[in-house]
Amino acid sequence: MRYIDEFRDQRLARRLAKTIAAEAQPSREYRLMEFCGGHTHAIFRYGVQHLMPPNVRFVHGPGCPVCVLPMACIDQAIALATQHPVTLCTYGDLMRVPASERKTLLKAKAEGADIRMVYSTQDVLRIARHQPHRQVVFFAIGFETTTPPTAVAVKVARSEGLDNFSVFCNHVLTPPALRTILSAAGPRGARLDGILGPSHVSTLIGSRPYWFVAQEFGIPVVIAGFEPLDVMQSALMLVRQLNEGRCEVENQYTRAVTEAGNRKAQALMDEVFQVRARFEWRGLGILPDSALTLGEAYADLDAERRFPTQVAAAREVRGCECPAILRGVKQPTDCRLFGNPCTPENPMGSCMVSSEGACAAYWSYGRLREPARAGAATG
Repeated sequence: MRYIDEFRDQRLARRLAKTIAAEAQPSREYRLMEFCGGHTHAIFRYGVQHLMPPNVRFVHGPGCPVCVLPMACIDQAIALATQHPVTLCTYGDLMRVPASERKTLLKAKAEGADIRMVYSTQDVLRIARHQPHRQVVFFAIGFETTTPPTAVAVKVARSEGLDNFSVFCNHVLTPPALRTILSAAGPRGARLDGILGPSHVSTLIGSRPYWFVAQEFGIPVVIAGFEPLDVMQSALMLVRQLNEGRCEVENQYTRAVTEAGNRKAQALMDEVFQVRARFEWRGLGILPDSALTLGEAYADLDAERRFPTQVAAAREVRGCECPAILRGVKQPTDCRLFGNPCTPENPMGSCMVSSEGACAAYWSYGRLREPARAGAATG
């Protein structure tokens, strides 16, 4: 634990806070988007925002793979599990994400569908081995970080001849989403001065894929670690870049991230997957080249091809501001559903479900410190 405690040292945090307050120019605003939901939770869990001067503010981004998954994909997964005799396996957070008419995978399971929560792709392979006469589908989601384990599972299934294993692939890519946010204009767009780049994703893809942010949009990026001192040091690095008129991609998380990333994992992804021409993101719309599907060599293990489904057009819960929150345009407390009726026990949208969702972070760590809205529960 001492290696973690080094990045949670209160004395160093106070020194960093004083340095940021001294260097942040009172005449300007510093709006820093943390792309990753892990950063959002670190900011609220450790009170990082309250250590910042008033003109240095964090803007919450779309870096929660459960949150950005469109409702239509949940509808399709439910249809897959109810319209076909399959065992559908996925991670725990997805079980409670509301789909159309507030249906969830958990409710579909209660109604008789064979839907199981797993902790890893190895759990899914184990289930497929134990029931060779039943089709097993892995509902795969996540950014680049969780893509290699899915690729490994696909290759293992092929090598073992597990013909009853397939993947409903919903892996998405972070750079296209970031480009869309920065390209947005008008009321749908968020004004940003700097980006806290995702750390776990960057261990895989490296820092190079974010060069376009500085080169094309003139916005500095700092790849930030997840501990509170990581976030504070990264904020200071962004403040200094902005004060000095620099626009670069810097790497604060040097203990894990390199410029090139994990080339072995990248090669594995390239072997198993191919880029989808288009994919829908909650809050961002349909983005080109922003997600993955199984490549032709493994197309026979693609659950979308193996098990076609019929689903109606999905519609968001009325009044839910998850799409705007994911774009960085609104905060959770701007949503009239936040706290009443939307809570982790009764989520109206995905941002309140996921362990990385902004609404869940506000509820868990920040709701008593935020201004109460009319009609919202204050705890």
